[in-house]
Amino acid sequence: MTTPIPSAVRRRERVLLATLVGPATFYLLIFFLVPLGIVLTYSFLKRGAYGQLVWEFNLLNYVRVADPLYLSILGRSAFLALANTLLCLVIGYPFAYYIVRQERASVRNFLLVLVMVPFWTNFLIRTYAWRVILGNDGPINTLLLSLGLIDTPLQLLFNDGAVLVGLVYGYLPFMILPLYAAIERIDFSLIEAAHDLYASGWQAFRTVLLPLSMPGVIAGSILVFIPSLGAFVTPDLLGGAKTVMIGNLIQSQFLTVRDWPFGSALSMVLMALVLVATLIYFRKGGKTL
Repeated sequence: MTTPIPSAVRRRERVLLATLVGPATFYLLIFFLVPLGIVLTYSFLKRGAYGQLVWEFNLLNYVRVADPLYLSILGRSAFLALANTLLCLVIGYPFAYYIVRQERASVRNFLLVLVMVPFWTNFLIRTYAWRVILGNDGPINTLLLSLGLIDTPLQLLFNDGAVLVGLVYGYLPFMILPLYAAIERIDFSLIEAAHDLYASGWQAFRTVLLPLSMPGVIAGSILVFIPSLGAFVTPDLLGGAKTVMIGNLIQSQFLTVRDWPFGSALSMVLMALVLVATLIYFRKGGKTL
């Protein structure tokens, strides 16, 4: 026979539970659910002749998203985000591995600080710096002209390549840091055992190192892919009008065109894509982190 819990104890447990869960619930309600509900509601409304909201619910904004023009922008955004993720992975993986393999802790800490140094400067200023580097009078074109390799400055700005360079530069630390955390936990005696069994370097990487570091690969890929998909500062400054991404399109709908319902519909579609990527993260590797 169990002893009944006194009502005072129950009341104290409820107060404690409300104290612990209350702030998080309030935060999610005010800063996530309410804004999300507003955007979702707006996505089913119409734009008036002067940019005002017309409270007539319909699905026309979502039908409009299926227009080939907007699908091409969405496809370009997904392609650039995916390319940025792959490039960050190819560059970041050997760099993270190199940091982990440093024997002296001071060297590892110094290299980690170098990875985080860009965060000490405003992202907008760093992106503007790339406009100078890639400009017609920038150091790259100046060097090529002085060496006689080109006769006229190369058009390095306002194309997909410039946007990709800016995205890789901006989001590379988000790939390196999760990879470092994952590789640091690996028992490297397993790799030595693979070599003792006559595995080549590539075989040891493919069958031992990569599977064990997969949680870091997945976490870094998600952290890079999601913000890259909705980026608008980098494509706006480095891509110009020729490289419109979904983030620029949403920004223009809210601030320039004042078509808030269509901008909200685009935002919900983008959020759905991000949700799919997040679900893949939790399904494939998030639980093992």
